[in-house]
Amino acid sequence: MRFVHTSDWQIGKTFRFADEAAQLLRDERLEAITRIGQLARAEDASAVLVAGDVFDIETPAERTLRQPIERMRALPGIEWHLIPGNHDPHTPRGPWDRLLRLKAEPGWPENVHLHLTPEPKPILAGAAWLLPGVLTRRHAEADPTEPMDTAPTPEGAIRIGLAHGSIATFGTSETSTNNVIAPDRPRRAGLAYLALGDWHGSHRISDRCWYSGTPETDDFSTGGAGGGEALVIEIPAPGAVPIVSQHRTGRFTWHRMEAALHNATDIDVLETRLRDLAKDLGSVLVWLKVAGALSLAERNAFEQRIQHGVGSALRVLRIDDAGLLPRPAPGDLEAIERAGFVRTAADRLCARAANPNDPDQEVAAAALQRLYLLHIREHGSAAR
Repeated sequence: MRFVHTSDWQIGKTFRFADEAAQLLRDERLEAITRIGQLARAEDASAVLVAGDVFDIETPAERTLRQPIERMRALPGIEWHLIPGNHDPHTPRGPWDRLLRLKAEPGWPENVHLHLTPEPKPILAGAAWLLPGVLTRRHAEADPTEPMDTAPTPEGAIRIGLAHGSIATFGTSETSTNNVIAPDRPRRAGLAYLALGDWHGSHRISDRCWYSGTPETDDFSTGGAGGGEALVIEIPAPGAVPIVSQHRTGRFTWHRMEAALHNATDIDVLETRLRDLAKDLGSVLVWLKVAGALSLAERNAFEQRIQHGVGSALRVLRIDDAGLLPRPAPGDLEAIERAGFVRTAADRLCARAANPNDPDQEVAAAALQRLYLLHIREHGSAAR
């Protein structure tokens, strides 16, 4: 018996920081549903279990509400089993309430199943029973998997739990009392497997309990923690330990990077690092933190080669340059003016930019760089 475990689709998620790439990132979350279905077919898995947070918010637009349903409809022969999460709990007039009304109308896809009560249901043509944990509010003090302990199923049935929440002492849940799930729930409830959602990177809790992670990475913090995957679960026989395999489903990779820049060679090295991230840089998002000190000419080279150069090839490049200080070289100021009002202003800005006690140090540094760039663009050369 095989099925796919996924979660945290976050359909409708906004990516305001991504500017023109935001819509593409939103659309790719829908494309990931299709890839999950293709994975299920390739692995001969006839069911997909979605462990909550199908939607990113409790009030998705009508088009956003229907889009994942239509994606699943286009993959007949695969059972899709969905539960609410903390982003989209089952509340009055919430997304699941609205979907129930749609389900009551003609044309609802027969392969899409909503589990909005803890009632066990047969899946995989009766080969197993699904025990859903259902969130009816964003933050619940009770363990959503607790009813699984006493949930009735036929004698000898393979019991599979599906829930959304935090395992105690895992991730940020050490200080949280909301939606906390007992890590030994599989043993308590006699589960062959417990499929969890909430954490956006895939993570093994035990042989019988995993987080699948989000199928399309959506945050720089999970770029190196398994984001962009789905799990294929095989249960060879009743009582057997599940065989779990991780499969790539995401298109985009997200990276946090840091670099110390003190000269032109450091800029060369940084550019090489960025260009080596992938063959297709259009599938890469980078949050880059830079620190150090550069001359005005070197800072100009950084902006041209990194921010505007390789940055134009990357899908998104966010730069935190608060720690990148100006270190004007004599030639920088000579390139601006040798005398006169402009040179006097440059000298004053240089002094303030070099003073860590000046409350306007960053403003002065930015103004000095701006003055330098305007001058070299007007005169067509930079200091050598």
